[in-house]
Amino acid sequence: MDTVTTANSGEKIWGGGENQPMGASYGKLMMWFFILSDALTFSGFLAAYGFSRFKFIETWPLADEVFTHFPFMHGVSAPMYYVAFMTFILIFSSVTMVLAVDAGHQLKKDKVVIYLFLTIIGGLIFVGSQAWEWKNFIKGEYGAVETKGGSLLQFVDKEGHRVALADFAATLPEEREQLERNKGKWFMDEAALPTYSVAEVQAGFKAHPEILIRTEVIYEDSSANEKDTKINHELTKHKHKTVLTREESELRLNQASLVVEGANLTRNEYGSKLFADFFFFITGFHGFHVFSGVVINIIIFFNVLIGTYEKRRSYEMVEKVGLYWHFVDLVWVFVFTVFYLI
Repeated sequence: MDTVTTANSGEKIWGGGENQPMGASYGKLMMWFFILSDALTFSGFLAAYGFSRFKFIETWPLADEVFTHFPFMHGVSAPMYYVAFMTFILIFSSVTMVLAVDAGHQLKKDKVVIYLFLTIIGGLIFVGSQAWEWKNFIKGEYGAVETKGGSLLQFVDKEGHRVALADFAATLPEEREQLERNKGKWFMDEAALPTYSVAEVQAGFKAHPEILIRTEVIYEDSSANEKDTKINHELTKHKHKTVLTREESELRLNQASLVVEGANLTRNEYGSKLFADFFFFITGFHGFHVFSGVVINIIIFFNVLIGTYEKRRSYEMVEKVGLYWHFVDLVWVFVFTVFYLI
């Protein structure tokens, strides 16, 4: 077994070589250790998301209503289409990485260059798509109103289709001033002012009797089935969004405290702010992994170009970064399932 002697103690440690634990080189074994620890980290994040979702299920947004944008198709509802496209690109980049590793095993430099280049392009498209998705999520689409009790009120027409604040909010001759640190007490400041004030939304709502308010509730539907002289009660819960009557809508809107546009770490026009918190953190953490993988792939790509691994007669470094890239792709499958499908 190949060994390395430390300078201080003279102790011999394993430094790789032919006699390899589990048939893996030192570098690949360490990469597997990193992947295992990172997988546990992502598992904890996704488990926390799952617990929070089911605890606050009444206000949890529906993915089909949040991720409806598609580039160059403004105003066209395309739920989940672009997310599916992003997922396809990332999975396809994993395929090109497999081909790059296989070409490396065959010492075919030109093919390694081509497939690594395609992998890098796929990673850049995915990271750019995530940034575009974040932009739309932060900006918002329809807007909503938050009541003094913290409930979120969304606006719909009589057919149940969402209505944006810009479609009905009035314009009142009122002056709104941004609270800044040099104007507030104790150096307080506030987030950017929304496009419309509560008064403008209320005035516009009164002028449009066809608009109603929609809110989310959980209702229980119980049914009893008689079998063998015994009654088995089956309790099922269904999540649905309730559209209030015009009178109920006016009463709820009178409790409005602020206008919410888009999503951030404190407000979310689509529902629970925890959804936005988890979305930014988990997808951002995964996006950082993808970006890091792209940077590493670029470094390996240039090493391949200058013939570093060809001189070594080994493209193991491509295989090691390939393990990391496959892990990032696999994690996205779980993130995609939890955030967008379930």
